[in-house]
Amino acid sequence: MRIVEARELTIPLAGAVSNAVVSFTDHTVSLVALVSDRIRDGRAVVGFGFNSIGRFAQGGILRERLFPRVMGAPAETLLCDDGSFDPAAVAATAMRNEKPGGHGDRAGAVGALELAVWDLKAKLADEPAWRTIARWNGRQASTGSTTVYAAGGYYYPDDSSARLRRELEGYRDLGFDAFKIKIGGADLKTDCARIEAALGVAVDGSRLSVDANGRFTEAQALSYGRALADYRLRWFEEPGDPLDYALNARLAQSYRGALATGENLFSTVDVGNLVRFGGMRPELDVLQMDPGLSYGLTEYGRMLEMIESRGFHRARCFPHGGHLINLHVAVGLGLGGCEAYPGVFQPFGGYSPACRIGGGRVVAPEAAGFGLEQKTELRPYLEELAA
Repeated sequence: MRIVEARELTIPLAGAVSNAVVSFTDHTVSLVALVSDRIRDGRAVVGFGFNSIGRFAQGGILRERLFPRVMGAPAETLLCDDGSFDPAAVAATAMRNEKPGGHGDRAGAVGALELAVWDLKAKLADEPAWRTIARWNGRQASTGSTTVYAAGGYYYPDDSSARLRRELEGYRDLGFDAFKIKIGGADLKTDCARIEAALGVAVDGSRLSVDANGRFTEAQALSYGRALADYRLRWFEEPGDPLDYALNARLAQSYRGALATGENLFSTVDVGNLVRFGGMRPELDVLQMDPGLSYGLTEYGRMLEMIESRGFHRARCFPHGGHLINLHVAVGLGLGGCEAYPGVFQPFGGYSPACRIGGGRVVAPEAAGFGLEQKTELRPYLEELAA
């Protein structure tokens, strides 16, 4: 069994939305296809993966460095003892001759490649990826569901509290009962008005989170923390630069609610520094590392082992991303839950019609692999890449 070809397609994200720091108008994603030598129904079995949402495609790194290393390796070095594909071996091969550190765009490129191996592995086993992930990690297969919240509330050119409320009402009609919105892209008074509009739909602060996307200085973060305290929100996400552990620690000393961060940390070492020096409270705070941005599921497993060794439970982990791949990750690894992007970041954001949402939970699809082919918006790109 071997991989006969590796391909990448750069795809733009749809929609003109912004958070407190960036506009997503020109953001792109790398969709990766790994074509195997296994034939079913007259076609090669293909594994798909992508490098999550919120950064940029990594076609250059994939084609110039990672694909040649993997395709040049002896086929048997990429397999497990049982003859199936080994995602950890593929990731390690892709990283040959790379120096430690420098975790940036490279981490997303490896993540897209390694996740495509998981899709391929699950398809060849004819099972949903969450079952493959659970078994590989020595976990019992779950019921196939996890808790979920709808992430939205971005800043639009025609933004208003009324528009925000209509957006969240639309998510509620889809079956969501918890939400996340952006802050930091307006002044404090306007952001508080947006929060109050969102609470009109969420009803209770425990069902609403806010995300500053690393926008604030320490003084601003502390000021917002004081203003947010009475809302009793589910969490206050990325108040400052994700590598400013001192800022996070000082905010944790004064803000009694939960803090959330980690989506922009791409290695186990970085996450270790966060939990050691960032003031994160194991019983309260939330970790949001994203396999698609951080070398894939193999590295994410190392992150889980490390945080659990320091008193954190995986139930405090909610991967960033809002897409089908991280839904399978959350279900397969028994994490606290996942987010969804039901209204933004197409063709990758949100789930497929096969996913059932209600009562604060989402049921993962039973299709083999990640089920990306069931996502209407994404299917044409998959067909193009697999042709």
